[in-house]
This record gives sequence, structure tokens and C-alpha cells, in this order.
Amino acid sequence: MNFTFEQYEESAQAIRARLNGFTPKVAMVLGSGLGYLGDEVENAAAIGYRDIPHFKASTAPGHKGRLVFGTLEGQPAAVMQGRMHHYEGYSYEEVSYAVRVLRLLGCETLIVTNAAGCVRTDWKAGDLMLICDQIKMFSESPLRGGNLPQFGVRFPDASRLYTPRLRELARACAKELGIPLREGVYFYCYGPQYETPAEIRAVRALGGDAVGMSTAPEVIAAAHCGMEVLGFTLLSNMAAGILDQPLSEQEVLDAGEAAKGRFSALVRACLRKL
Repeated sequence: MNFTFEQYEESAQAIRARLNGFTPKVAMVLGSGLGYLGDEVENAAAIGYRDIPHFKASTAPGHKGRLVFGTLEGQPAAVMQGRMHHYEGYSYEEVSYAVRVLRLLGCETLIVTNAAGCVRTDWKAGDLMLICDQIKMFSESPLRGGNLPQFGVRFPDASRLYTPRLRELARACAKELGIPLREGVYFYCYGPQYETPAEIRAVRALGGDAVGMSTAPEVIAAAHCGMEVLGFTLLSNMAAGILDQPLSEQEVLDAGEAAKGRFSALVRACLRKL
């Protein structure tokens, strides 16, 4: 289906009615095992996705499925504790729907996070990666269908989806904190099955450094409607075929818990300097 601009506005208005004039400037999407940052928002007001017109439920493990509005490191923020995925049965427009609503609410910057498999054999699970680019060429675009000019042009440029100045800011923050920060390309696969070892070899050959089942659709939608984007990946496990062991969702959640301190410190530092 194609949503109308009026439907996006209806969602935004329903949220505005509960925010008492609060206007978020930074939107954050927190992925698997990383949603705890939403619990650190000050003067928080939480709204469940099910209570917002046209929003879909988030069913993935570790995703609370709610929006938290408030202040984080002095920034008026809207934090998505959990996201929607194509593998849950949603279209790409439904997956990225919330991003456009947050733009209507006033958000100018999007910070995306995810947990993903590490494709590079010279890196290790537990590392943090700054996303410099993404590959999503084998599935539909969230912009498919009739264009809504209120958000952006029909054929948007995608050469700088991840804003260069924000990437530089992240590098500087990581250096100040003494947090090692990889930098690489996020390769999107829509799941829900983990990739095969042969697919991981193909991802590596095509230039992917991390592989996951989220993020890319939201980033396309955000860039289309003029938002600056900063992205981080927690390399939660080695991708299929690198180690002689099966992959599991518990491994992803455990990695998120182990990286909590570093991840939170880095994102908070970036927020302070926006």
C-alpha cells in the first residue's frame, strides 16, 4: 500500500496531542539489545506504537515497541525503542513510516543503531562500527510507488546517505573517549533467516563489512525527507561460516548487554556535540 500525506499527518497530530508542545529535534532508532538508551531519557513521555494511528507493532526480540520523548544530553529527542522489519511481514513503506512521522514532528537528525553480523575476518564480535555507507540493491525501496513531494523529490541522491560531518563528529567523540571505532559498509539482507556462508562470501566480495536485517530502509526515507543521518552498528557476532558454530538471537542480545557502557557513552557524546 501507499500511505497518503494525510495519514502521516494524522499520526503526527496524534503524537503532538500528547506532548504538550514538546518538539523533538533528534530522532533515534534503537536496534536489537540496544533499546536501554531509551530508558535514560529525562522527563520522558512514552507512547506505544499500537497507540499511534497507522503505526505497526514491533515483534522482534529485545524491541519494546514504543516511542520515548524527552531530553537526552540536552537534546530534545524522540527515541524509538525497537523498529519494524520487513521480515515481520511489513512493506518497506511500513518499515520506514515512523521516520517520516518524526520528520513532521520536527526531527532534523536521525541516529540509527543496529546489531549485525561481522563480515570482516580481521575484526571481532563486540566491536562498534561507524556506518559510512550501505548496500541495499536486491530489494524494493521504501520510496516505491507514488512520490510525496512534501517529503522530497522523485529521484533523490544517495551518495551521502550518512552525513559526512556527523561521521567526523563520531570519530572525534570515539577518540576522546578512547573507544575503538571501526568504520565500514552495512549490507542489508531482509531475513529472518541468517545468511548462509555462501551469501556471506558474496557480501564480502561486494564490499560489505557488516550484515543485518534493518536500518537501510529507514535511512533511505530519512535522507529523502532531508534529515541528516548518523549510524552505528554493534558487531554482535561473526557472520555465518566464519566460526564453526550456529548463529542465534540470544548471542545478539548478550552482545548488546556487554557493549552497553561503550555504546551509551559514544552516542551520548555525539548528542552533546550535535
